[in-house]
Amino acid sequence: MAMTDTTTDTPIETPEAAPPEAAPKVRRRTVADLNRGVETIKAYLRTLPVTPGVYRMMNEGGDVLYVGKARNLKRRVANYTVPAKLPVRLQRMVAETVTMEFVTTHTEVEALLLESNLIKRLMPRYNVLLRDDKTFPHIMITRDHDYPALIKHRGARDRAGDYFGPFASAGAVNRTITALQRAFLLRNCTDSVFSTRTRPCLQFQIKRCTAPCVGRVNRAQYGEQVDEAAAFLAGKSRDIQTRMATAMLEASEALDFETAAKMRDRIRALTAIQAHQDINVEGMEDADIIAAYQDGGSTCIQVFFFRGGRNNGNRAYFPSHDKNQGTAEVLSAFIAQFYDNRAAPGLVLISEDAEEQELLAEALTLRAGRKVELAVPKRGDKKRLMDHALTNAREAHGRRLSETGSQAKLLAGVAELFGLEAPPTRIEIYDNSHIQGAHPIGGMVVAGPDGFIKNAYRKFNIRDPKAAGDDFAMMREVLTRRFERALKEDPERTGDTWPDLLLIDGGEGQLGVVVEVLAELGLSDIALVGIAKGPDRDAGRERFFMPGRAPFGMDPRDPVLYFLQRLRDEAHRWAIGSHRQRREKAISASPLDEVAGIGPKRKKALLLHFGSAQAVSRAGLADLRAVDGISDAVAKIIYDHFHPDG
Repeated sequence: MAMTDTTTDTPIETPEAAPPEAAPKVRRRTVADLNRGVETIKAYLRTLPVTPGVYRMMNEGGDVLYVGKARNLKRRVANYTVPAKLPVRLQRMVAETVTMEFVTTHTEVEALLLESNLIKRLMPRYNVLLRDDKTFPHIMITRDHDYPALIKHRGARDRAGDYFGPFASAGAVNRTITALQRAFLLRNCTDSVFSTRTRPCLQFQIKRCTAPCVGRVNRAQYGEQVDEAAAFLAGKSRDIQTRMATAMLEASEALDFETAAKMRDRIRALTAIQAHQDINVEGMEDADIIAAYQDGGSTCIQVFFFRGGRNNGNRAYFPSHDKNQGTAEVLSAFIAQFYDNRAAPGLVLISEDAEEQELLAEALTLRAGRKVELAVPKRGDKKRLMDHALTNAREAHGRRLSETGSQAKLLAGVAELFGLEAPPTRIEIYDNSHIQGAHPIGGMVVAGPDGFIKNAYRKFNIRDPKAAGDDFAMMREVLTRRFERALKEDPERTGDTWPDLLLIDGGEGQLGVVVEVLAELGLSDIALVGIAKGPDRDAGRERFFMPGRAPFGMDPRDPVLYFLQRLRDEAHRWAIGSHRQRREKAISASPLDEVAGIGPKRKKALLLHFGSAQAVSRAGLADLRAVDGISDAVAKIIYDHFHPDG
């Protein structure tokens, strides 16, 4: 790898590096930095073991640059001491390295598992990163009630029940639950609603529930419905449909046409579930299909979920990686991180061989606690299925490139409009929300070259009671807290969490407040714009305010104006949504929440016994002691809380 001459102030040339004006906050690394990094790494080699393990490389600010795993730590780390054999990306990484940390493991598989966990937690800049890693929704049949419910579930499996999934989206779950209710007539209400019903609800009227809450079906009959639904979700759809078809024919032959019609409707509902399956493969029960398409230095990975022989949908991912990293390397890193917090199914089909594929399969097997096969299909139905997934990946990649290109043009337009030196890579947009000063909250959303960066969104509960209802004071508190913390965490401003542009929802008054805050913190070099709706709050006639510049507007048909409106509207949506959540939480709060020693279980026991928090507050000591789980001491605490003078 060619470098410029070896004078200490000569930068390491990188063909793919962004020009200095596009990244002014990051100091360019020199050959002297690279040599210092090499010497730092060499110092660790003297004591490194020859065992498997994980290493972390960190910069002068303590940020983790890279997490790697090795079968032989000493041999692997030694590779970084020969810069001529490293790609430019890793030369830059070595030049930034000032310290390292190591963890030894018993096996290379354990090292791989630890590596993927640390990458997801620390998000190092030089690793392949899977940034969008939300938990997937499941369908759950509860098992902690005499009459189980059919519900959507996301998150920890801390409730007794049968879980089926994952599904690619909440929409896929909702459609499936609706069809399952038509087919098996299971309730989807909460236990508290179930216990208070005195007559059937709308679900019974539209033939989606058999109303067990009011005794329209006994426990044994309802249990048969539950078992059928569980069997269907477990992949025994043919058995269930055959059984229903037989029951329909028997009812028809017995001239019980009402029952026959009900069975017909249930069969149609099951058929509707299967009709929405885009692709199916005979004999494939539980499997994930992972197809990677790479072009132009970026990669799209499509994941299809098959459970119980049904297609539960698909989702596209765009992992962050260096443009010189090949598909096999990106695919390997993606798989390791994707299954870090979830068990893989017995079969994972991939579009091409991944790096260290056998090691990956062993790690997935260890994590799942059962055999996991990682394979590339070569022929037959599975190959056709993979081709379909690859087509989806290629099309999603094309759409992403088109959107990114449009975004780049819009950001260039923003730079020209506001007189910025270069298109902004991070725009922060701020808005406040409250109702007559109640539950005030500030919201921050972030946008960049790839669109909205949702994991960077923040909400600020306004702490100063004097600021509630005062938009200027609220904005002052939000901006002060945001940038005081930023200065504390990154005083040299070398990270990627500093904005190039602040967009404030408001006019001259809000702008003046933000100017004062930034000046007090010594951050007057951040570009700042206020955006206010025009007369009668007419969208399209917005006025823009900037320090030292007269207010101005734009052509209502200008695409850049639409873009700025979208940014402002997203901040508005985020602030209002956050405010609504805070308000609903306050409304649903109970006086029992303020009693010391009363957790969710005791609170539930008290409410079930007395019916309301108000009744609990009026209860005597003897009545409180009669509640299951409430000891004499706890009863005294509750009584004293509501009777401080007694």
